Amino acid sequence: MGARFESLLVTVSVVVNVVFTIPACAQLTADFYEKSCPRALGLIRSVVERAIDGESRMGASLLRLHFHDCFVNGCDGSILLDDTDTFTSEKTAIPNLNSVRGYDVVDEIKSTLNEKCKGNMVSCADILAVAARDSVELGSTSYEVLLGRRDARTASFNDANTNLPTPFFSSSQLVSIFESHGLKLKDLVVLSGGHTLGLARCVNFRTRIYNETNIDSNFKASRQKICPATGGDDNTTALDGTTPAKFDTAYFKGLIGSKGLLHSDQELFKGDGGESDSLVQYYNNNPKKFYKDFGDSMIKMGNMNVLTGNDGEIRMNCRKVNN
Repeated sequence: MGARFESLLVTVSVVVNVVFTIPACAQLTADFYEKSCPRALGLIRSVVERAIDGESRMGASLLRLHFHDCFVNGCDGSILLDDTDTFTSEKTAIPNLNSVRGYDVVDEIKSTLNEKCKGNMVSCADILAVAARDSVELGSTSYEVLLGRRDARTASFNDANTNLPTPFFSSSQLVSIFESHGLKLKDLVVLSGGHTLGLARCVNFRTRIYNETNIDSNFKASRQKICPATGGDDNTTALDGTTPAKFDTAYFKGLIGSKGLLHSDQELFKGDGGESDSLVQYYNNNPKKFYKDFGDSMIKMGNMNVLTGNDGEIRMNCRKVNN
């Protein structure tokens, strides 16, 4: 989420393995590739698993890619497009630059699918949705992704700069931008729980650890050792404070203890007994409900303004539109 947010249902070694399904909506279906490429989901999973084995933070990166794609004009793979003569890529927009990564993993997935499916069958937008799901399941849980998205033929640098939340947003700004995408406060809190995975750069939490008062003193001191008052912008630390490669509820526990790393994180728990506070406490105390609701909200987000039918295209190369 801004700097914030940084499969086949196969049994893996997990902490909790919960599977959710919801009815198909719009023109998306869970079995979209059953005839055209029945191996598609398994092939995506295998590449994601190798990528995470090679670099544990890649799961968070793939999750963030999907989020940043969906929040800019819908889940259409536009974030993957490189610059052209007619538009500037979303990759260099402020919320994405030096934050969003994993493009090479998507390239590998697409290349594998084009070969094994014997043609250009699976959209880049669907790859992002499935890879995000696989990254979470490989951590602890699963949900059923609906498929059939098509890819955009253009990208919007300007919309990427305005439609994504930043690490410096207030609670009201967060609620407003989520509502503008048809998402509720519950979705905001539960999707922010995706920060149980991954790392944040010093430049995105420096102001919080040096200037804010609603922060645990020991936590502040330890983060100041990682992130100096000047310099070290690219130094990183775990978003949830403890287990950056494990999908758990440590993020919510941290917020309750005033150990939210980003300003926008701690804004979800102010200690005033409001609705957001109650949701944070609820998910901290009910991990299985968090996993289920996270899956539900991811599906809801993944269905935002999708291209289906004859709209858009299925890109042969996720980095550029077809000729």
